[in-house]
Order: sequence, then C-alpha cells, then structure tokens
Amino acid sequence: MFGRTHILNVSINERVVGTITRLIDETIIFAFDPDYEADLNRPILSLSFKGSMGTLVNRRAATGTRLSPFFSNLLPEGHLRDYLASKLKINASREFLLLAALGLDLPGAVVAQPWGEFSSGENWSHSTNSHDRTPLRFSLAGVQLKFSAIAESKGTFTITANGAGGSWIVKLPSERYLQLPETEFAMLKLARLAGITVPECQLVPTSSIEGLPNEFKNIVADSLAVRRFDRTENGGRIHMEDFAQVYGLYPQDKYEKAGYSHIGRVLWAEDGEDSYCEFIRRLVFSVIIGNGDMHLKNWSLLYQNPQEPKLSPGYDFVPTIAYIEDDTLALNLGGTKRFDEVTIDKFRKMAIQAKAPEKLTVRIANAAIEAIYDTWLKNRFDISLPVDTGRHIDNHAKNLPLLKLR
Repeated sequence: MFGRTHILNVSINERVVGTITRLIDETIIFAFDPDYEADLNRPILSLSFKGSMGTLVNRRAATGTRLSPFFSNLLPEGHLRDYLASKLKINASREFLLLAALGLDLPGAVVAQPWGEFSSGENWSHSTNSHDRTPLRFSLAGVQLKFSAIAESKGTFTITANGAGGSWIVKLPSERYLQLPETEFAMLKLARLAGITVPECQLVPTSSIEGLPNEFKNIVADSLAVRRFDRTENGGRIHMEDFAQVYGLYPQDKYEKAGYSHIGRVLWAEDGEDSYCEFIRRLVFSVIIGNGDMHLKNWSLLYQNPQEPKLSPGYDFVPTIAYIEDDTLALNLGGTKRFDEVTIDKFRKMAIQAKAPEKLTVRIANAAIEAIYDTWLKNRFDISLPVDTGRHIDNHAKNLPLLKLR
C-alpha cells in the first residue's frame, strides 16, 4: 500500500510547510511539518489554518480526486484547466496530479514538488528537464488563458517553459468576450487615475509574444500583459492567498457562502484602516463601472511580511454589464446584489456586519464616489476603452443611487 503512496512536499519559498499525501484509496491528506507547526514565527500559509493562541488548525479531510480547498484554489479553473490538463494528458479532475505538474509556478510563494520517485497509473510523467516541457505555466488561477512571461529588453514578452523567472502574466484574447484585454486595460488605467492601487500593465500584440503554444501564434488581437505582484523585481516569490482560500471554500463556491462583509471583516481585523479603506474604494469602483465578477477569488491577501497580510493590488477589473445583460454584483453588499439598490446605507450595513467603523466606511465611500465618477467623466475618452463599452458604463451609471444624489 505505502509503496504506491504519492507525496508532495509543500513549501513557502524555501521554508518547508508540510506534505500532501495521496493514498492508494484516493484519500488525500495534508499534514504540517512538525518544525513549522512548532515555530510561532512561521510564515502564514493561510488564515484558514489560523487557530487561537498561535496554534494551527488543520482541516485536512479530502477524499476522491479533490485537494483540500486551500490547495484546490491554487489550480486553474474552467477552460484554462481543461487546456492544461489536455496538454499534460491528465484527467482535469485529478487535482493531486495537476498540482504536482504545475507546482513550480503557483500563485504566490507556495511550491509543491514530488518527493522521491513519482509515478502514477495515468499516462503522464513529471519531467525535470525543462527542454522537454512545453509552455504550460499559468499565473493567478482563473478562467482566461494566461501564461507566465518574461519581459525582454526589446519590449516583447517570452512565455517561460519551466515557470522560472516569469514576473509578468499575459492574458490572451477571449473567444467569447470581444476586446476583453482592451477593456480590462482601460479599467486598470481608470482605477489608477482614481487612486486605486493596481499593477503595471500594457497591451501587446499577441503575435509578438514568443514561446506561445502553436495554436495561439496566429491570433491577430492584442493581449494584456500585467506585472505579477506576487513576484519581486529579481524574480523572487511573494506569498498570497485569495479569499476563497481564507474562508476554506472550493472555487465553485466563490460566488456563494460569503459576502463583502466577510472580506471587510478580515481586512479590518488583520490590517486595519489601510487595507479596509482600499477595499471600500474598490467596491465603489466596481459598482460604478458595473463589475459583477468581484467574487472571492478576485480579492487577495499579499504577504510581503510573511506574518502580516495586506490587501493585494487590484486585478480583474472588468465592466461585466457590457457583456452580460442585467448582471449583478458577485457577492452580497449590505443585503443586495443589485447595482441599482446599492446606497450609502448598504455600505453602512456592511460595515456593521464586518465589525468595522460605520463613520469611516461612509466617509471613505462618499469620497470614493466623488473621485471615481469625476475621474470617469474626465478620462472616459482618453483611456482606450472600446466605444460600446463606454456607452454601457454611461447607461449603467444613470441608474445608480450612489450617483443620483451628486
């Protein structure tokens, strides 16, 4: 039995955290390393493991082909998962094998590597020779095809073959949603102009990206290149986790089982005013542009200090109302998901639920409404936003109670 046990060593950068073991009956167990568990100054793996008095709570149960929620959320979703699984000749539901294959370039600083000789009944092998590997690495988990990339001195990008050194991600055009990279690029520019923290980004011709798999080399449209905030200037890794991981939920529950008050409560408790106020500003921004996709996985904590989580820079800012008719907020905000029902009182109610100061919340929300909408009015024709998308945002804004009192 144990001769067929498969083990992955889990670390944060070079610090050993524990092991994930797959038994012959498909039971998957995560166990903390004893030295890591005993160290009160250990780097935080996830707030979901946080117990009282510095202890760790290991919710280790996982059976079948699923990993436990924290590790499952490190893997890609949807079409990206299917694409990578097909390239690796792995069943897309076999999460242990996917983690073993993709474990060198996961979001944040977690690294998962096979221990000893790794084998399986599936038609797949874990090669350590980078020359034998096709470019399969991804960055922040999600549904859009995206790859780790290196920025070259000549201004182009190269997809990395082994996941090492990629400090950018490139997000390819979507077959389903036209001009998605251009739209997201414009929204990131707008957010930055409005004082919201976002990563560096640029639009690049997809045909100029070197190292793309053959099936993507003839794409005419632009791709979006975004600097990874979970990587340092010299290629080091910075740990991070999204809020599905924080709350121990699987990716399919990213729209359910928690609301914006849950995110706010964690931010206020763990970092206080800085992260919480930025959170409020981004919520206002999402309401004004009609972004209905700010689910639990689109909010993350960054651990630049291994023991002090802070809200990461913003990402995935897309006005979904331009693509999905009558779209709503991804999560509950003060008792509603409808954009046209969001009022200052909803922010006040959310603050109460989050155990955060009401007056501070209202003051920050009001200031954000003023700054963001004024920024939109002044810059909507100068941020390279597709014209039709701009019209959708203008029509959406006319029905927002947050703006009617201005």
